[in-house]
Amino acid sequence: MYFNPAQMSLADSAFQHAEKLAGRYFRISPEAMKSHRYDIRTLAYLDRHEVNNQAFAHLCKYDCHQSDKAGLEQGLHFYRICLQDNRILDAVGRAGPFIKLNPLLLYIAAHELVHVIRFDGGCIDFDAPLAEKQREEEKVHDITRDMLSNLAGQELNLVLECFSSRYQLGDLYQ
Repeated sequence: MYFNPAQMSLADSAFQHAEKLAGRYFRISPEAMKSHRYDIRTLAYLDRHEVNNQAFAHLCKYDCHQSDKAGLEQGLHFYRICLQDNRILDAVGRAGPFIKLNPLLLYIAAHELVHVIRFDGGCIDFDAPLAEKQREEEKVHDITRDMLSNLAGQELNLVLECFSSRYQLGDLYQ
């Protein structure tokens, strides 16, 4: 199950909105937000290792090397946010009229951007041990809920409630 063009447009809008919200939350200017190198891919465009049947999105980190004018190697990295269309659409379908695609996509986008900002800022090592990543996941959920709480309408409130600490969503670990 893949996103159709209208759903892809919703995902794109969700990430644009989430980027502005994350910038405000972390006090990062729009220009500085561009220094966080990431791209977004949907299931149809993912490589096999980027598919994760346990989560709505999976974050991958890629290292690139390039030589500068003096011939010295410089390491660059970027993150790929791998949306798992099938898992997202299945969750919306199973939730019936309660969970809508747009607020769920906004939560996912905001959550993944918080990860990117925190990894880039050195708050946690991308390759940290599992126990540390689990603690980080809870921290990122808390930040995401806080970041979105001022926007909350009924549809977004339902999504925020689903991701509250009252529920254990073990399939969201990266």
